[in-house]
Amino acid sequence: MPLRGESLVAFLSDGAFEEQRGSDWSPRWWRAEDCGLVTPVMILNGRRIEERTEIAQDGGADWLDRHLRLNGFDPIEIDGRDPAAVAWAILESEERLKRFTADPNRLYPARLPYVVARTVKGFGFPGAGTNRAHNLPLEGNPHTDSAARAAFNAAAAALFVPPRELEPALGALATHELQRRPLESGHPAARRAPPAPVRPAPSPEAGPRSPMAAIDDWFVSFVDANPGLRVRLGNPDELRSNGMGRTLERLRHRVNRPEPGLPEAVDGAVVTALNEEAVAGAALGNKGGLNLIVSYEAFAVKMLGLLRQEILFARRQREIGVPPQWLSVPLVATSHTWENGKNEQSHQDPTLAEALLGEMSDTARVLFPVDANSAVAALRGVYGGRGEVACLVVPKRIGPCLVDAAAAEALWARGAGVIHGDPAAAEMQIVAVGAYQAREAIAAAVRLERSGRRVCVVALLEPGRFRAPRDEIEARHTASPEDLEACFPERLPRLILTHTRPEPMLGLLRRLDGGPRRTRALGYISRGGTLDTPGMLFANRCTWAHAAVACADLLGADASGVLTPAELAAVRGDAHPRILQVSPPEGSSS
Repeated sequence: MPLRGESLVAFLSDGAFEEQRGSDWSPRWWRAEDCGLVTPVMILNGRRIEERTEIAQDGGADWLDRHLRLNGFDPIEIDGRDPAAVAWAILESEERLKRFTADPNRLYPARLPYVVARTVKGFGFPGAGTNRAHNLPLEGNPHTDSAARAAFNAAAAALFVPPRELEPALGALATHELQRRPLESGHPAARRAPPAPVRPAPSPEAGPRSPMAAIDDWFVSFVDANPGLRVRLGNPDELRSNGMGRTLERLRHRVNRPEPGLPEAVDGAVVTALNEEAVAGAALGNKGGLNLIVSYEAFAVKMLGLLRQEILFARRQREIGVPPQWLSVPLVATSHTWENGKNEQSHQDPTLAEALLGEMSDTARVLFPVDANSAVAALRGVYGGRGEVACLVVPKRIGPCLVDAAAAEALWARGAGVIHGDPAAAEMQIVAVGAYQAREAIAAAVRLERSGRRVCVVALLEPGRFRAPRDEIEARHTASPEDLEACFPERLPRLILTHTRPEPMLGLLRRLDGGPRRTRALGYISRGGTLDTPGMLFANRCTWAHAAVACADLLGADASGVLTPAELAAVRGDAHPRILQVSPPEGSSS
């Protein structure tokens, strides 16, 4: 978190140490060249909710000391009930790091100081050191129960400092102006407001292109255009295989001992570990800089708890009128549900996008680009925002460009846009949420048009823009009734073809839903395996043919007038699905 020249003290609980082990990587990632001083202080009280912590069970402070040293830390043990000891330990920690920084021959990893403040849980309150200390330590109401009142006063005496002693102490410590030291409320980490970044114009794509490759190219130019912003790229797995090869070569893995010939460097900006929460934390903590998180979609869900806490805190800041000013952080979820069959259903899961769509859409933005141009436009747009977490669900395989650069910018600005047909003349609308879904939707529309039907296809880049707003802040982010009608005319029956499970998307898009007779949704129905993309689409009944049948049904037409008998047999499961690939309709992705 701290930039060079800053210092940060972070108080941690031993329970959090057990649950969130990402901090174990800190000595491997901290660098004097681009990080400020950091002092972790663990409150070692030995108890979690219902029992002792593992630290206490395994040997207490002595065990923790060995563990910390093994993980590259330099522990300092103190009496956590003594404020003077805590103050000394902070000063001593910073002095140790300063000595390391001043050494011209320093080698990494740095042995980061780690203060261990021994105490008992609930010190200064009744029930200290027992499970009572976790929740409400009093066994009665002190207002009406004299025994509870006496117990509270007796325990709190250990914390009480008479005003005649406290006031001179406060006066002695109130030297912020003299020492040029900000109050905690004014700490730089609490008031991040980096300058607006330079966002290069995207290079328009016309032919088939991998959306991830387009993002890769643009992001390198973005980094180069902003040399004053510290970069952190959180990477829990394989960056190159996810289409970010140029970015990896430019930023390099952050390691202590670079291996010759590999994209590694001591000062690398790619923070890599097989721990999704840890690498996401490395990016989210860099609020004074520029950040990106790239992950397989199925495993990005492991970041959800951390992302949600960030989103909630930022949203609360908006609610009280002090919106956060750090640059918005994108999470690119790729190698996703519809294109990742090599490891069976363990790698096919749209849960993250569905869960984030449940958060407030002005702070948690979920985006479904349909091609390379819209992927770059969405990423570029995210970096123009402040205090937002945005999840972009992006395919990495090569696909056609469905919108040009100008249309991609319009898609970002509005959240949705027509990619086929004319809504004013249409009698049926297909709403595509996702890249593969957009291709299948266009293919279905083409086939329906051959039978005389007028169909338009709308790409829904940001579904949260078209939800029913839940408060005034979200209402400022969502589409007006006029914008809604312009994109989704109420008169049209519509099919929603979605990357996600159909039920969450139907619930989110209640404003578009004309009821079961006028609105249907096709999406991931938890069917998968070692299948390619056409196989995934077929298994989940989301091919162009399934979409065409659903549209025909909504129009009250006979599907046999749209599909051939062999194609209908395949849709019903009575013929091999390869029939839908042998002679695909124009515009199909099959």
